[in-house]
Amino acid sequence: MDVVRQQPRSEWASPLQLLLTTVVIAIFVITFIVQAFQIPSESMENTLLIGDYLLVDKLRYGAGSVWDRIMPYRSVHRGDIIVFHYPVNPAEHFVKRVVGVPGDHLRLINHQVYVNEAPLQESYTRYSSHLREPFRDDFPKIDMPVPGLEGSWWLQMKKLVEDGQLIVPEGEYFVLGDNRDESLDSRYWGFVPLANIVGRPLVIYWSMKKGPDDLPMAPTAGDKLFHFAYAMTHVFQMTRWNRTFRVVN
Repeated sequence: MDVVRQQPRSEWASPLQLLLTTVVIAIFVITFIVQAFQIPSESMENTLLIGDYLLVDKLRYGAGSVWDRIMPYRSVHRGDIIVFHYPVNPAEHFVKRVVGVPGDHLRLINHQVYVNEAPLQESYTRYSSHLREPFRDDFPKIDMPVPGLEGSWWLQMKKLVEDGQLIVPEGEYFVLGDNRDESLDSRYWGFVPLANIVGRPLVIYWSMKKGPDDLPMAPTAGDKLFHFAYAMTHVFQMTRWNRTFRVVN
């Protein structure tokens, strides 16, 4: 006669506790320490490419709270790459480079960024267009609305321009994409508030040669399982190995 033996509590409680502890730690890390993001556009080329997957350090910057005295926060510096909630639609995340911090007087003349009347040295910029656009290349321009320009930002900008220079207010940051000719950035929609900043990219933990939209057509529309299976079976061919585990700076 077969007898079903009840498993002692100690035999199954320990693995369950380990699993729960792992889940709690993972949730804590994702919530407070790092977060994964994917680069969907060319606005930060060649620093970040479409298909790069980032781990973002969420402990880098403080937000003016009591935790600032305990956690290893530091202020946002000019030249930092940041991930932030898009001010026009906070549900979206953008990644850009900070070129203006509170109190800066900023302008662009023929692509060149000037901060407090001194040219900003930028070895990371890329210019992909041969066409000259005065609003984009000689910012700020308060006499010409252009396609893609947020109306409320255009009105606000007029109040913040003195002697042809934009003054960055307290608690706000002016950001640009490294690919200056193909970036929807602060020129078109305004400043990034400190509260919107999620963190700074740490490392590219994986990079695809093709973006998700370039994968073969799925048998049915929106078949994400097919795309996932394709990516897993072609991971070695699709991976940019020279970018994987690259530190972002």
